[in-house]
Amino acid sequence: MTTRILPAVGDPDAARAVITLLSQLPDAEPASPAPDSTSLLDTLSRLAGESLDELPEVVLVHERIGPVPALELIREVALRFPAVGVVLISADTSPQVFTAAMDSGARGMIGLPLGYEELAARVHNAASWSVGVRRHLGAGPDVFSGPGGTVVTVTGAKGGMGATLTSVQLALAARASGRSVALVDLDLQSGDVASYLDVQFRRSIVDLAGISDISPRVLQDALYTHATGIALLLAPAEGERGEEVSDRVARQVVSALRSRYEVVVVDCGTQMNSANAAAVEMADQALLVVTPDVVAVRAAKRMVRLWERLQIRKAEETTTVVNRHTRNAEIQPSLVERITGTKVARSSVPSHYKELQSAADAGRLQDLDSRSTVKQALWALAGELGLVKSAETGKGGHGGRMRSDRGSVGLRGLRARTKSDKGALTVELAGMAPLILFVLVLLWQCVLWGFTFTQAGNAADEGARAAAAAYASGGDGQAACQQAALRNVATSWRAGADVGCQPAPAGGVVTSTVKLRTPMLFPGAVNLPWDVTGNGGAASEEAPQ
Repeated sequence: MTTRILPAVGDPDAARAVITLLSQLPDAEPASPAPDSTSLLDTLSRLAGESLDELPEVVLVHERIGPVPALELIREVALRFPAVGVVLISADTSPQVFTAAMDSGARGMIGLPLGYEELAARVHNAASWSVGVRRHLGAGPDVFSGPGGTVVTVTGAKGGMGATLTSVQLALAARASGRSVALVDLDLQSGDVASYLDVQFRRSIVDLAGISDISPRVLQDALYTHATGIALLLAPAEGERGEEVSDRVARQVVSALRSRYEVVVVDCGTQMNSANAAAVEMADQALLVVTPDVVAVRAAKRMVRLWERLQIRKAEETTTVVNRHTRNAEIQPSLVERITGTKVARSSVPSHYKELQSAADAGRLQDLDSRSTVKQALWALAGELGLVKSAETGKGGHGGRMRSDRGSVGLRGLRARTKSDKGALTVELAGMAPLILFVLVLLWQCVLWGFTFTQAGNAADEGARAAAAAYASGGDGQAACQQAALRNVATSWRAGADVGCQPAPAGGVVTSTVKLRTPMLFPGAVNLPWDVTGNGGAASEEAPQ
């Protein structure tokens, strides 16, 4: 039988040495080495997603693998892929290291420098164990046969951003769609998940701190099954006990939950410590909740830079969720994206706290009205993140058909949110329509007034010149003035026009005055009650002798 072997070795020289020895083993099929813990877990998840039989029988983990420590990586592989035999490669083969490796789930340990005989023996034993497990326990209830659940962490840029609200609603949305969901409160000093869901339970994540191997029964004892079906792992009631939860405990807990639930939502609060830093590092998706104000955006930028400096998570791998968003806010999601360097979720949460107040005060966020725009936005965010599944997906997967009462809010929530945005835009435009119409009418009336003023001035000039010529020739200057002035006035303005000319002594100036009425909106219909006056003048001419 061919033994498939996947080495996880970060150092290139060590990787070449391992591959060289593995290629000499009979019936061995070594794969390309995984350079770090992330690549190893991604490769195993991809293979498990195709088929359980695609997983390698043996995984070799070098002691200097990173960024996750070797023993923690072995523990996670053993929890998520229990049918894979894991072997540790270490220069330290002391009884203490050997015991720690066995406690983490390793099936053997090989000392450095590598020797052919020892390598062959350990690989053979691990492969035999893996084959036996797959034959006898592959369908057992405690053996997870998939690639592992989706882990989503929710962190607030600072206090009061709404991280707990977001975590609870994401978990509710995923559960309503038929997925198995665990909600972890890693806000160890001031966690409020229990308060928001009206839960009183004496066990917490601290009860798992002193356990080196978290079995399904031990995990189940620490979880509280909520009436909604969500499994809750709560923060300790005594905040000072949160110090007992180290990064090792957080990795163990998240790995154990990932192996048993399809969706794991972790509320990391706002204060970074080793435990929630480990959770953010392990997460498939890390959310950073921020409000559209300068202080919050600056806090978000600091948090992102902190994650990058500590090599917890890159900015481009972080999703920012804008909470309490309004259309007229100076800070919009696009600006948040540019400042923080993260990607911003398409689903922004509107600023409608009144919708939440009664449910939050009662500690029953699960009873939040489905018509709430905040709930619709958060459930749409769950659909955007892929935490909910459609009815078609539910037919063949675990969880069965989506619940008819609330499950449809999942992916359809995104469409509902879009319709809600369009409806809000329509209402805003409808409210502004009278103002826009009034401005347009006012501008048009100003145009008519200006045109009337121009006509009056031009008509007065023409009338004065005609009158001066008529007086000089001994004719009727008044009649000539009126005729010439009205000839240059538009038809709609002639009604009610008043033209007058004043003769002047020889060498003087003949003056004329034209008064026109300004029409109201439509020329020829109704005029405004005041006149526009135009004045003109022309030098009088001597009559010929």
